Formats: sequence, C-alpha cells, structure tokens
Amino acid sequence: MQKTTLHEESRELKVLADYDVIVIGAGIAGCAAAVAASRVKGTRVCIVENFCLPGGLATIGNVIVYLPLCDGRGHQVCGGLAEAQSRMSVACEKEAKRNVGISPVPPCWNKGGDLEERKHVRFRTEFNPMYFALELEKQLRARHVKLIYAARFAGVIKDGKVIKAVVLETKSGRVALTCRAVVDASGDADVCVAAGEKVATSAKNVRCGWYYTNENDGMHLYRETDTIYYKPGDGKPPRYFNFDALNGIPSQIIASHDMMKDRMRQTLEVKGEMPFIANIPTYPTFRMTRHLVGRVVMKASDDHRWFNDTVGMTGDWRKAGPIFCIPFRALAAVNTSNLIVAGRCMSTTGDNWDVMRVIPPCAVTGEAAGAASAMLAQDSNALSFADLSIPALQKHLISHKAIIDRSILDK
Repeated sequence: MQKTTLHEESRELKVLADYDVIVIGAGIAGCAAAVAASRVKGTRVCIVENFCLPGGLATIGNVIVYLPLCDGRGHQVCGGLAEAQSRMSVACEKEAKRNVGISPVPPCWNKGGDLEERKHVRFRTEFNPMYFALELEKQLRARHVKLIYAARFAGVIKDGKVIKAVVLETKSGRVALTCRAVVDASGDADVCVAAGEKVATSAKNVRCGWYYTNENDGMHLYRETDTIYYKPGDGKPPRYFNFDALNGIPSQIIASHDMMKDRMRQTLEVKGEMPFIANIPTYPTFRMTRHLVGRVVMKASDDHRWFNDTVGMTGDWRKAGPIFCIPFRALAAVNTSNLIVAGRCMSTTGDNWDVMRVIPPCAVTGEAAGAASAMLAQDSNALSFADLSIPALQKHLISHKAIIDRSILDK
C-alpha cells in the first residue's frame, strides 16, 4: 500500500535579513501597506512577491479598473494612498482610449471640479496595467522598501503568539526573514493559515480572462468574465461556477484560457483573421478565496455604521449610496499578536466580501495595516496590535489624507 504521508527532515534555515515590517504579497493592498509602513520614521520594510511585478490582479491579471473612490452621491470616501494610486495609474493619460479601456480621472473629481456633476459621475479610472505596475515599483523603491520577487511564502516561525520570522521558498532554497510585524496581503490569507488563525473560505469563483490584442485597427482590450451573481434557487448553476481556489487553481486557469480562445475564434469569424495576442493574464484571476475571521466580521448590514476604531472608509463599487466604515478589529489577527491583514484577506462575509475585495478598499486597508505595523514595530511598550492607540493611528492616517469622517454618513 502506498504511503499517504512522508517525513521531511528538519533543517537549519539561513536568515537572510531582519525587518521591522514584512508584507506578504505585492498586490494593491500590499503595495499600500509597504508604502504606509515606510512613512513611519526608522521603519525597515520588506515586501515579498511570488511574481515579478507588483499590482497583482490589477496589473498582472489585466483587471485594469480602479473602481470608485466615492459613494456615488458626490462624496469621496476613499482618500490617502487609494487616491494617490488611482491618480498615479493614469498620470500620463490625458484622454479616454476606449479600445484599450483607458479612462483618466473624471474632470469633476479634479481640484475645483463641478460638485453637482460628482453626484452623477463616479471617481474611477482605467489604466495601462504595465505602466501602473512599473509606477508602483518606482514608488516602493523611492520609499526604500526592500523588494523580494520570485519568492513564495512558505510558513511562519512563532514564539507563543508572536511571529518571529517568515519562511520563504526561493531559488536558493528555504530561507527566513525575522521581523517585528507581518502584514498578510496575500489575497488568500496564507499567513493567517500558517499562523493558526481561524479563516473562512469561498468557492464563489468563475472564469476570468481580460486580454489585449493588436489588430489592423489598433490595440483592443477584451474583458472576458463570467457572472458571479448566481444565487441558489435560480436554477441550475452555470457550468463554470464555484471554482475551488485552494485546490482547483489549474482548472480555473485552464477554463479561463479556453474562454479567451473561444472569444479569439469569434473574432476570427467576424474579422477574417486571428488577432495578434499581445497580453494575457499571468496571475490567477480569483475573486474570493480565504479570509481572516476577526473580532469583527463585516456584513452588508454595516452600511452607514460607524465603528469607534474605524481606520478607513469605502463605498460600494456596484451601486450608489452605501458607505462602509472599516474597523481595525476586522484587520488585526485574533491569536497572533503581531499579524494584521489587508485587502481581500480582511474579516468580512457574504455580500460585503464582494464589496471589500476590490481595489479601493484594498488600498485603504493596506494603508491602515501598514501604518499600524510600523507603529507597533517602533513602540517598545506595545506587545501586540491590541496595545496600539487607535486615536493615534487614526490621527496618523488622517495626516496622510486618509478619510475617516463620521459626518459623511449624515450627508
């Protein structure tokens, strides 16, 4: 009978370096976390990325929409690094380019813009993914953040409730980085699982393949995505629905590739020639996989609810009206004193997860998590995130133009 388990011998791990804050994952949330941490004086920051460009699904996955920073009724609710990233993503774009989905910042959302028009035009941009990736990298380097590419997170080394080091798999083998605080911006709560935190999972994932072609009439962006809004009781589920992101990555990727090829064949039939494929996603295009179950689990019913430990705000990208305040307790780990999450790893559930998984709240939570991590690392009297002064964190974030404003809820 074949063995179902094997014993791997223990080994000594080389410690590559020591950092105050280590960010796992260089997607939008991770980049925001690393930049925010680096702004706290004296903080040594490292960001670890399995791929070789920052931006994650937004850049390597070609999902090029920096969704709204407003509530759809004229009020901006995401500021700070979320706004800075959005403007940076289209800094070189002066006008819309519809074939490739480029949309600069709407004029009404620039300084002195028409306030009435803001009620009808949402604050969103659509960008060139490779340009944005290189700008994100430039920003990280300018902040002296140590970038480690082509390294896969492999685990943590804990002393009681404290993460002392993270373990990476690299071309040179298994290595460790020691640290004071860790931000899980993996998108899949990988650090939370390794640290023994309670997590929740989802299989609500569909085919997705946004790709670019170069044709006789120029470049084109094709946005191929199945709907995720199937509900039990609607009848038989679509054929390509509920991909298991934790065990079924190959099937979702292959199905997404087939989806793109089917569209290319349709283009051939209509235009008489196969388009030249310029760029396809090289990043898993999952929406929701796994997240922390924190002390607060955000829900759709939290619309317009104020939390005393609010560290950021966001609207609902799908419709006008909702405003969600993001509590610090939805980011800080429960059983690991120096672990915090950002982006779609945050503690949320149900329909609210679909709100929180997208770019603006990823940037907002990343900025909050990064700032908190640096403050923890620099405070010799703070043993855990529970020891941090929330008013001090809020004041710090507001000083960097984050929006934490209860009065918006009454407007």
